Amino acid sequence: MSERTTGGDAGAHDSRATARRLAALREATLSGDGAEAPRAVIDASWRRVRGCGVDPDHDRRERPLNVAELEHRKATSPLSAVLPVLHEALLPAANAAQQIMVVTDADGLVLWLEGSAPVRRMADRHGFDKGCDWTEPVVGTNAIGTALVARRPVLVHSAEHFVRSHHQWTCAAAPLHDPRDGRLLGTVDVSGPAHGFHPATLALVSAVAKLAEGELRERHHTAVERLRSTAAPVLARIGGRALAVDPDGWVAGAVGLAPPDRVALPKSPEPGPLWLPRHGPCVLEPLPGGWLIRIGGERTPQPRRALLDLTEPGRAALTVSGPAGSWTHGLSPRHAELLFLLATHPEERTAAELARDLFGDGGRAVTVRAELSRLRRHLAGLLAHRPYRFADGIVPELRLPSDPGQLLPHSVAPGVRAARGEGGPSA
Repeated sequence: MSERTTGGDAGAHDSRATARRLAALREATLSGDGAEAPRAVIDASWRRVRGCGVDPDHDRRERPLNVAELEHRKATSPLSAVLPVLHEALLPAANAAQQIMVVTDADGLVLWLEGSAPVRRMADRHGFDKGCDWTEPVVGTNAIGTALVARRPVLVHSAEHFVRSHHQWTCAAAPLHDPRDGRLLGTVDVSGPAHGFHPATLALVSAVAKLAEGELRERHHTAVERLRSTAAPVLARIGGRALAVDPDGWVAGAVGLAPPDRVALPKSPEPGPLWLPRHGPCVLEPLPGGWLIRIGGERTPQPRRALLDLTEPGRAALTVSGPAGSWTHGLSPRHAELLFLLATHPEERTAAELARDLFGDGGRAVTVRAELSRLRRHLAGLLAHRPYRFADGIVPELRLPSDPGQLLPHSVAPGVRAARGEGGPSA
């Protein structure tokens, strides 16, 4: 046999040597005999997890989220909007390197996990699956949990993991922040067998995280511009001071005052009077994709008329009339179905009842809740929930096609088909 060492053999030898050195360093540090300290980020993490009582020799398995809670977190996570960016930029490289791509929320809960099937099976044996908690107090030092604490990209290689059973893994994670205010949204991570990890992976993950944050920033700008266009004619009709803001309080337009960048809205704003810092007594009215804030004055009545126009196939729209005039919001086919079902059942509907109306299956309530969460974000204040209905004081009106067969003609929802006279349950 030749005594020459191939590049692959050398790489594997170096990896094994590094793993042995890190394992020896870990054992010495844990026993208090270490003359050499680990990297600063790892040393700080080991100190934290020892203080949390994490067992260095055994996994601590936590029960993952149930399906309903996992789906709710996925549906309401701002990171769902950047999944296509993460898939395109990171998943091919992860697959090629026999790794997996993981996205967590700010609580360290795994929301999405994709990539190499064999590595996914390995991860599952370690309790590394969707819905699992991957924070430091639960699983010890790891790239996801440590990046959440350090608020910066982190690589954790082999025996740098605090728990011994994770030493065959290497992972690189970067935090994802809301570019508007710096709020931590979660992490994106690439993990896999330690022997196959590439040194450039951390740089790649960090770059993709920045790319995803850029996508979030662009989406925010687009949404504010859309709201600005909608709000402009409404603001022009107002005598006095008023602001148009998105659901998070970012200002899209103003009349009668110099606009601030952002207004501090309540966590769950509702139409009607409220008091706001810097502005005092105000009145909140819904706009598509945000709120109209009237500053000062007496309480203004809520909008009373919400007209759902379904007369033209493929052009469903909701027109809301209020004290400041009216505005119209175009509807997707699914949102048109939901509003039609709510308008024809004004007494209120549960998620399970709407699931039967939409899919003929009450077990798909999680899907309905996710869809209604998106709809309520566009139509803030017009819809109430738990159970679902139009908000108090708003009487929905329907404008239907003269031919019942043309009512949302492409819909296969049982509730809509029954309204077209095609049979099937309507309740």
